[in-house]
Amino acid sequence: MKSLYCNGKYYLWKEGDLHTKDGFLKEADIKNKTSVESNIEKKFYIFEPSFNDLLKKIHRGPQIPLQKDILHLLNYIDKDSIVLEAGTGCGCVALNLARFVKKVITYERNKEYIKIAKKNFNLFNINNIEVINKDIFEGIEEKNIDMIFFDLEEPYKLLNEASKSLKHGGYLIIYLPNIPQIQDVIRENNNFIHEKTIEILEREWIIDEKRARPKTQMIGHTGFLSIFRKI
Repeated sequence: MKSLYCNGKYYLWKEGDLHTKDGFLKEADIKNKTSVESNIEKKFYIFEPSFNDLLKKIHRGPQIPLQKDILHLLNYIDKDSIVLEAGTGCGCVALNLARFVKKVITYERNKEYIKIAKKNFNLFNINNIEVINKDIFEGIEEKNIDMIFFDLEEPYKLLNEASKSLKHGGYLIIYLPNIPQIQDVIRENNNFIHEKTIEILEREWIIDEKRARPKTQMIGHTGFLSIFRKI
């Protein structure tokens, strides 16, 4: 598999000749070169695919948190962590976390979402993710968890379950679109310190020979991350 870049766009290639709007490339050239020109003289740069390259090509299902939000979770884990999440969706959060932790356990009640997620796990050849086909509101069996991530409605109903599952000092991180939902969690909370609630904004810049300014549009509000720690 290769990742090809041309004219601001990436292409993920597996086999065969490649046909794009920027021209045609032969399979042998893609396999054996680090850059090549297409039949219409557009230059393609060829790389081994990075995690980010593969992420652009995952099978999508339900809406997922963006990378700007997911990457904040890395502040609360390490290589020996065991992490639990609900729900799995297309597996994007689990994929990001599995690169840095010992194990990810992910709950998902929708069997179609599980099929999508497993296809994505195979694309990345990641094998430290355990998918549980279960409604997490029926209970969490796992204990001594280092971090729990909830991306679901009414997470306040799971606070006692999360507390029983987490280690002392473990983190519960909840992703929600609206402040009133977070207030519901805080009202029901007895077992956690509420460390903070944040939103992460991403503003890209245009930088070239003549310009150095923010892009007109930015990635603004997508959701709030609320960080809780078990006491």
